[in-house]
Amino acid sequence: MCGIAGYCGQGVDPEEAEALLHRMTGAIAHRGPDDAGIHVGKNAGLGHRRLSVVGIADGHQPMASVDGGLCISFNGEIFNHIELRKALAAKGHVFKTTSDTEVILHLYQEIGADCVTQLNGDFAFALWDAPRRRMMLARDRMGVRPLFHSWHQGTFYFASEVKALLTVPGITAEIDPIALDQIFTLWAPIAPRTMFKGIAELPPAHLMLVEGGQTTIRPYWKLEFPDRGDLGTTRPQEDIAAELRDLLEDATRIRLRADVPVGSYLSGELDSSLISALAAPLVPAGLRTFSVTFDGAEYDEGPFQRMMAEHLGTRHSAVACHADDIAESFPQVVRHMERPVLRTAPAPLYLLANLVREQGFKVVLTGEGADEIFAGYDLFREARLRRFCARQPTSSIRPTLFRKLYPYLPGLAQQTPAYLAAFFDVEPEALGDPLYSHHPRMRNTAAAKMFFSAELRETLGAYDAAEELAAGLPEAFSRWDPLHQAQYIETSFLLPGYILSSQGDRVAMASGVEGRFPFLDHRLVEFAARIPPNMKLNGLREKHILKKAAKDLVPASIIARDKQPYRAPESQSFLGSQAPSYVSECLSPAAIRQAGLFNAPLVEKLVQKGQRRPMAGFRDNAAFVGILSTQLWVDSFARKPASGHLKQTAA
Repeated sequence: MCGIAGYCGQGVDPEEAEALLHRMTGAIAHRGPDDAGIHVGKNAGLGHRRLSVVGIADGHQPMASVDGGLCISFNGEIFNHIELRKALAAKGHVFKTTSDTEVILHLYQEIGADCVTQLNGDFAFALWDAPRRRMMLARDRMGVRPLFHSWHQGTFYFASEVKALLTVPGITAEIDPIALDQIFTLWAPIAPRTMFKGIAELPPAHLMLVEGGQTTIRPYWKLEFPDRGDLGTTRPQEDIAAELRDLLEDATRIRLRADVPVGSYLSGELDSSLISALAAPLVPAGLRTFSVTFDGAEYDEGPFQRMMAEHLGTRHSAVACHADDIAESFPQVVRHMERPVLRTAPAPLYLLANLVREQGFKVVLTGEGADEIFAGYDLFREARLRRFCARQPTSSIRPTLFRKLYPYLPGLAQQTPAYLAAFFDVEPEALGDPLYSHHPRMRNTAAAKMFFSAELRETLGAYDAAEELAAGLPEAFSRWDPLHQAQYIETSFLLPGYILSSQGDRVAMASGVEGRFPFLDHRLVEFAARIPPNMKLNGLREKHILKKAAKDLVPASIIARDKQPYRAPESQSFLGSQAPSYVSECLSPAAIRQAGLFNAPLVEKLVQKGQRRPMAGFRDNAAFVGILSTQLWVDSFARKPASGHLKQTAA
């Protein structure tokens, strides 16, 4: 993986272009510590920071076509580049390098902007077509790699991370209050919106053409599910599991293509265990595995990680993450994420990537994506159970099933059926709401907005983040099975918006580590979308068909274990006697009032509450982490906001 940056337009002085590109790429040097390059043409410039993984000797970027008419700065990997190269060579294309980057140039020469439809990979790239005076930007289908852009004084700028755009004279970090509200409701901004007013994100599976001072943005791929009436299948589950296994094997095989060693993460869950099991026989030198462990059993999966490593015979390394490690690294994590978060979960993954890099690895496989495409999250089971209860709202038996769904939440065992029904938002009249599956999560998350300042509330007015999310759902959404509706929201929104960003690319690339995701091969995603819902969520058994596919590769104890959501110590990491000084500084009444985003007296009470005893509930923890990370964002990117900086309509 790499970092890209550049511009097109007449607003850059040719004599200043090289210095500008060096500043932009310098801001994201962590993404590509192995090499750097720039290209300056007429009214366009490309910059690149390289993490050398494929075509190490001859893959320098930006890379130009033989005739010099095309130039590309590419972040990512094209996993089917070998097959594409053969097909293009058969048509007469002559290659000068072994890099997958050159394949894109030739493919663009062959079919133009539609070249992205042929790519199986994780990518974000900018391609300057000098004869057409056209800049093309594109991002991979699932949103693994980031790409941001902004217009300033008639010139178009782009980069892998916002911090590169902030080196452009005149582009400043001004908060977008709507984005903050979206994070405090949905966990992430709705693309193309970002935390930075005037800076947008190219959505996943989209391409952008900038030509003649105008931009055109369009999708080239969409996640689709069959209508309810088309869900039947006569194929045996064994056949479907076998095809799934074949697809996953191939997705893993091509993601091992690299000119450097490839390792694998082991979380202790089925997903990463299965990927590691498929990869291990394909690594002649022996697969290296990596994991993160915690102090308490509430978070730690170390025993299962070690079990799987021993089962595969891998050389395994783990980083022990303590609460003070999270507190110490959190400011750097927020700066790399470039947005506030409601969980501390990205911090241990940041430390894990540090370990991987220290061990001499640049590339790791991970199991991300399986929970979304095979219905592994508790949210999917919870939504099904909520619908079951809502069909008989007077039942006093059905709500008690929530106790079995969450055995690790002992407080539920003492609650009455009426309380359980109310807590899990069992509302028969809401069954037709397209966001029904996500109501409890959004309600519990949005409770943290009680800490918003009066100024921020006034700015937001009647804005409703959930309403905007619902308005952007595809027309066919209403025809899908409820499970598929919930999967679409998770896969199309939360996966790229939070999981692959804050817990993925941003914290891994902070150490120059590239994550690869076999479960997110678009062929597998499309196949999984067509699998009937009851083969993914069988009753309340999550990932049913995936477990069938894994039964001879992963120990039965790992397949059968109850899912343990990935979590990390939260507010308690920051409120102990050894808490770093930045915590009290960021959360002081003076700092809260200066930023103007939160209610200082309420924040002070929340902090005092956490100092008296550990915060047990999701709401308080989410509020604390959200407020702290927002204050760190302000301190890092917009330290001295101008008076009235929140005056923005919610339109």
